[in-house]
Amino acid sequence: MSLFKAFSPAKGDVSSSTAVKSSVQRGMRNKLLEQYPDSLAKDEGVLLEKIWPKKEDITLVKFSREHVSFLVLHGTPLFFQHFDGPYCPTLHLAHQYPFLLPTIRVDRGAIRFILSGANIMAPGLLSAGGQLPEASAALEKDAPVIVTAQGKENALAIGRLKLGTEDIKKAGKGVVVDNLHSLGDDLWLTCAKGGL
Repeated sequence: MSLFKAFSPAKGDVSSSTAVKSSVQRGMRNKLLEQYPDSLAKDEGVLLEKIWPKKEDITLVKFSREHVSFLVLHGTPLFFQHFDGPYCPTLHLAHQYPFLLPTIRVDRGAIRFILSGANIMAPGLLSAGGQLPEASAALEKDAPVIVTAQGKENALAIGRLKLGTEDIKKAGKGVVVDNLHSLGDDLWLTCAKGGL
């Protein structure tokens, strides 16, 4: 179920909001560059500089209820982190830069379930309208992914693989991707209204 299906900054879910010291910001930037070497680190980090300029201070906003923290620039959440997992871009950022994460595609039948916050089942990825990376570009368990849908232009969710893509193909059934953040969830609406 989407982390942000019942998420509300207005309800007092914020446990802390802290301006991050420059030394800590450098560590966060380095972690993002390590985590996304094929997109953010390309061309000496030019894309990361565009998303989060070095001279701009980031705010770390923590929400206690779901154990989620955000890297926020001028009130706009850029990346979120669940517990100590990888940083994931918000969907707003993923729509601007769709190549930030590897992409998987579900068939048309899965769209309404994902938009209601459901996790992603193997059949939606393995049917004629679904798509997983080729074996040469296989993804490992826990990899964050952008979820697109058959016939749609923009991403509809950010997810995390519960199995590697080759294992998903072998299993053929069951929940295989955790839906972390989807179109229309409360994080999407918060970002659309101007941020945190």
